[in-house]
Amino acid sequence: MNGAAASRALAGRDSWLGQRCPTVLLALLVLVSAVSVLILDIRTLGILYGALVVGVLATARIGVRRLLLAQIPFAGFGLGVVMVNALSRPGTELWPHLPVRVSAEGIAIGIALALRTLVIGVGAVAFTHVTEPKRLMMSLIRHAHVSPCYAYALLAGHRLLDTLPAQWRTLAQARLIRRANAPRGKQGRRLTLREHASCAFALLVGAIRSSERIAFTLESRGLAQGPRTMWKPVTCTWRDGAMAVAVLGAMAAVVVLGRG
Repeated sequence: MNGAAASRALAGRDSWLGQRCPTVLLALLVLVSAVSVLILDIRTLGILYGALVVGVLATARIGVRRLLLAQIPFAGFGLGVVMVNALSRPGTELWPHLPVRVSAEGIAIGIALALRTLVIGVGAVAFTHVTEPKRLMMSLIRHAHVSPCYAYALLAGHRLLDTLPAQWRTLAQARLIRRANAPRGKQGRRLTLREHASCAFALLVGAIRSSERIAFTLESRGLAQGPRTMWKPVTCTWRDGAMAVAVLGAMAAVVVLGRG
């Protein structure tokens, strides 16, 4: 992680939302996602998405530009959902002169499903921005009573995933350096498809070996033997309860307002 990314992560974890209990945040994220899956009304989903965006910008110390950039993958997926539903669902044909049939019902359902994706996406982006993996692991053990075996394994897997981009860049640069000694006709600045596949295979092998070493290290530390103590345990205060009540009340108000 470079300096700019580290400073953004630190700002998010020092925000008001970042100081809340990670278990409560995770439970609220799952609840909001589950409620959005049950809603198919465009107006209700639009109000819910707008409320979430305003809440995240106000409490998570994440800039508008960063939040919009993080929503691009979810928006692209949502656009694909709209296109598939518009072209595949039966209903009233909007433009008969087109070579393909586009139904009004398909567009409506597709927009609703796309808004669902954006609602879940903005919640997931906020959660990953403000939550430190170590605090989440300790909170899950203490408040959700998750076994330390699973919690520490998830933390180790997260740390391993964080190293994969740097390892990929190292493998790609090594390939380009090796190509610099090749004949002039075979030199270039981009990897070929075969070289990408070779780097991906090397990355997979390295990840498997690293995971084996991590598993051996966790076992040698006696992870599965008896209870464990924690240094600086994560606490759950009245502010977390107030946040949960506020989020649940806002969701109920949005659902009622959307149906009104």
